[in-house]
Amino acid sequence: MSSFKLEEYRVDGKEPFEIKKAKTRFKDIYDSNEEYEAMQAEAAQELDELQSMMYAHNRYGLLLVFQAMDAAGKDGTIKHVISGVNPAGVFIHSFKRPSDNELEHDFLWRSNMVLPQRGTIGIFNRSYYEEVLVVKIEEAIVNNSQRIPKELTEDRKQLFKHRYKDIRNLEKYLHRNGIRVVKFFLNVSKKEQGERLIERIKDPCKNWKFEEQDVMVRQKWDEYMEAYEDCINATASEKAPWYVVPADDKKNMRLTVAKIITEELKSLKMQYPEVNEQRSEELRRFIKIIEDQNKD
Repeated sequence: MSSFKLEEYRVDGKEPFEIKKAKTRFKDIYDSNEEYEAMQAEAAQELDELQSMMYAHNRYGLLLVFQAMDAAGKDGTIKHVISGVNPAGVFIHSFKRPSDNELEHDFLWRSNMVLPQRGTIGIFNRSYYEEVLVVKIEEAIVNNSQRIPKELTEDRKQLFKHRYKDIRNLEKYLHRNGIRVVKFFLNVSKKEQGERLIERIKDPCKNWKFEEQDVMVRQKWDEYMEAYEDCINATASEKAPWYVVPADDKKNMRLTVAKIITEELKSLKMQYPEVNEQRSEELRRFIKIIEDQNKD
């Protein structure tokens, strides 16, 4: 991936994002399955090394947000990209429909409870962005499920304008505290997504979790694309960028996501703690103790 260019996928608010112009497929960046496996292994090793440094440095944290239409490949991408990283330094949170307890709080509460610690990578499989995506499209959610005073929800345009602002403020706050936020929109085409859903229905290991709602959402595809475009434009910034990654080819997507994460980690001013002479002497003493123990 020597020709990899971060800016091809990065949306940082400097220019308007138009979803119709965003690619869902790109030219292969590997020539064979063997090369793909080698590239994935190399990317995993590099990511593990960078995360280990971040853990030892213990100043930064990294929040990775994954958003996409169903069957775009969020789960598989997270699984393959993070598989080589020390589990002690990675925490994954999959956000489903809010529970009754979560609905008793503000819309950012449940994600704030699981933000990454310093030295760790936190991964959100879906996130607080559902509140300006699915909630924006499905009007009944605000009216019937979310327990917000009516006078605050009557003007829906203002409601979501405020939510965009709240999200921007949260991400600014995190950046100011050393928690970098990197957001991925895995951009799958409607045709490819439909084929994957059909495969899922035919697979007895997966069709048990398929719901009619998954089909109903497809009927509002254009509305969802507009909602994604709106939220990306409203929340993309230099400090908390979006990366719009073509998702019709899963292997290309995984390699690209891995490279983006490593490049973002490399941009952090990290290093392993320096060892002074006193500490060096202490470590030499530990070595001597261990060597003596081995003689017993």
